[in-house]
Amino acid sequence: MEIAIVLFEGFDELDAIGPYEVFENAGDAGSDLTVSLCTLAETERITASHGLRVEPDATLDDRSPDLIVVPGGGWNDRSEAGARTEAERGDLPDALATHHERGTTIAAVCTGGMLLSSAGLLDGRPAVTHAGALPDLRDSAAHVVDARVVDDGDILTAGGVTSGIDLAFHIVEREFGTEIVRTVAEEMEYDPTDDVHATDGR
Repeated sequence: MEIAIVLFEGFDELDAIGPYEVFENAGDAGSDLTVSLCTLAETERITASHGLRVEPDATLDDRSPDLIVVPGGGWNDRSEAGARTEAERGDLPDALATHHERGTTIAAVCTGGMLLSSAGLLDGRPAVTHAGALPDLRDSAAHVVDARVVDDGDILTAGGVTSGIDLAFHIVEREFGTEIVRTVAEEMEYDPTDDVHATDGR
């Protein structure tokens, strides 16, 4: 399974790095996955919302991901850089829609869900986002669900900054089973949430 976490100027650090660590640990524990940090355009460095500077591994076009994880950041405070700016620019939502059309599963953390909404990927679907962005999500065509993680098959969302860790654990369990999750949770000394709304009953 190839996972790409897509970065943009002003992304929230924990939205991306939390899932990255879960996936890397899952790989170390025996899961057949790779994870990379990607951008839309080639760039040497991306600066996150709190100033962390990251050197991406590749562009999305360099990869053929089975799963793309989209962080949030900067939506609620209307930051100059961040998810709201990316939504208004339109390139990232367009790319996400294209990848989804090709069969890629898309997962969003926090206000990354609003980028999925901008792409039309949440229309008619259950979803959640950061509490501060819920009014915006309710104004969209999504069906807002009160859960930490929402799994609608090929579209997943998670509400709040730290929920990306829970989202990643859920994906690992869904794809690779509970034993891997148990191993990674022990390694990270983390208790993953069971507050998951899954449309198939998982």
